[in-house]
Formats: sequence, structure tokens, C-alpha cells
Amino acid sequence: MRDATLRDVALLAGVSARTVSNVVNGYARVSERTREKVERALRELNYRPNVLARNLARGRSGQIAVVVPYLDTPYFAELLQAIIPRAREHGYNVLIDQTDGDAAHERELISRGARAFLFDGMIFSPLGLAQDDLVEIDPDLPLVILGERVSNGVFDHVGIDDVEASRAATAHLIGLGRKRIAAIGDQPYPTGEAAQLRTRGYRQAHADAGLPVDESLIIATPRFNRADGSGAMRALLARDDPPDAVFCYSDLVALGALHTVLDMGRRVPEDVALIGYDDIEEGRYSNPTISTVSPDKVAIAATAVDRLLQRIGSTEPVPGIEVRARHRLIARESTVGRD
Repeated sequence: MRDATLRDVALLAGVSARTVSNVVNGYARVSERTREKVERALRELNYRPNVLARNLARGRSGQIAVVVPYLDTPYFAELLQAIIPRAREHGYNVLIDQTDGDAAHERELISRGARAFLFDGMIFSPLGLAQDDLVEIDPDLPLVILGERVSNGVFDHVGIDDVEASRAATAHLIGLGRKRIAAIGDQPYPTGEAAQLRTRGYRQAHADAGLPVDESLIIATPRFNRADGSGAMRALLARDDPPDAVFCYSDLVALGALHTVLDMGRRVPEDVALIGYDDIEEGRYSNPTISTVSPDKVAIAATAVDRLLQRIGSTEPVPGIEVRARHRLIARESTVGRD
């Protein structure tokens, strides 16, 4: 059985095919009575628009790109699981690219001529490029930036308040009576904005509580992964004055740190309390489970897609905005123990 066409709907509704097209695409003003007749016919015939033909008519590919540093990072995998269905709701397919944090590749993707890659817009989480590098963005490329950047009014940026989230994570440890709180994940170089904001929040929590910061407890790592978390934790526990709590800049870092604490015969949280960041699924099933900062990934994904499609559909420049999604702190066994 063939799919219903615009002409079929028009015949059933008793209107022209152009009127049906106007209703489907939301173009011209149509009377409420006519709109109701067309919509009733659309439902009765189970009409499905030819998205590919519509996009071609508009000079679009019907595809958006999502560019992330690493596909093996659970945070990005979970974010993609929310982005893809949101894009499909609007008739868009999603192309996925991994940059490995390579600055040259990231720069190429956002440079003039990026549309030659056959996508209409991009959701981009840069790692290799610093804030100043983003001035090279193709002004004609609809773009939404994820993560810890600012838009400067040029493009949209969607993320959470990393300083406040990190302050709350550290304050949680301080509220449990911990005095020597380490931080694993600092990245004191131009492209390490995310880590620097989390370090700022860590410092703010100490200042709020009137506690000094032991600079030797702030450990830099090249990536937010298990191996770096494990190595940093081993070095911290080898000290004569080891920490009694650790704020990890991602759940992967926390999972690596957890493995090492237990491997070295210490208890979590009795000897060392651990809190992570990102609320990935793995942290909910570790033993003990990982306390974490949970960003609203569904809201981040939906906002990023919606803002991007607004840019794609606009014939006029769209001012860039900063969007802060909600986050919450989830206390689990790695800080508060088992009930």
C-alpha cells in the first residue's frame, strides 16, 4: 500500500494541494476551519511528509553534526542518546564526529566552507581549541557550543554552572566533616577551561567554610579518565598526609580513584570519601556507588537541538545566548556510606 500524498489529502479535505502544503509547513495564513479539515484528513490518511524532499526544496541536507572529543566517554555517549531522538522529532538525522581533541581538526570543522561536509548546522563540544580560537568560526554556520565556554554573543552556548556545581560538590564533603580535600582533574592551560572552572568552585567552597586550600592537593590530569584518576589517587595516598576526601572532576576519574583506594586497602567512604561529576550510569552500579554532580543531560540535549534548528531555520542572524541547564548533587555510598 502506497503512502498518502499531498494530493490525496487535498482531495479528502476538499482543498488544493497548495493549501495542504501551507498547513503542513506552517507557511501561509489559513482559516481555522480549513486548517481543521486538512488536519483531520492528515490524521485519517496517516500522512507522513517527505522530509528529504522538503529539505532539498529548502536547500538543506536534513542532517546536523554533533562533534565531541571522545566517543568512549560515557557522558558524551549518554548526551548523544538524548540528542538523536530530539533531532529525529524534527526530521533531522545526526552525523557524529570524534576529534580526539585535535585542534586542527576542530578548526577545520568550524572554518569557512564547513558546509561542504553536507550538514546544516553543528552541535560542538571543543577540546583542542581555546576560547580565542573560536573567532575563526564560519559566520554562516549555525552552531551551538556545549561545555564550559562563553558565546560572546556570536553563537549559543549550553551547559551548567560549573563553578556552582563544583562548589556544591566540595561543600558536600566539607559538610561531612572532611578537612583535607583533594581535587583531581585540574588543567591549567588555555584549553582547560572546564577544569579551571571546577577548580574555582573547589576553592570557593573552601573560602565559604573558612578553610585554607592546600595547593599540593590539587592534582592536574591530561584527561578526565579512569587511568588518570587512578594514578593521581595512588600518588595522594602515598603521601605522609593523605587526603580524607577527594573531589573528582568526572565520574570516570572518580571510578579510577575508587579502584586505587580499595586496591591499597583503604575504605570508602570511611577513610576517603569520593565525589565525581557527570552522573554516568557506571557510577550508579559501582561498589560503592559514586556520589556525583548530575547535569540535566536531557535538557542540555533538547536545548542544543532546538537552538540549532532555530538558527538553521532563520533567515536573519540569531544572537548568541548563554543557557544554563539545571544540575543537582546526588549523594551516594562513596560519601555517605550505606544505610
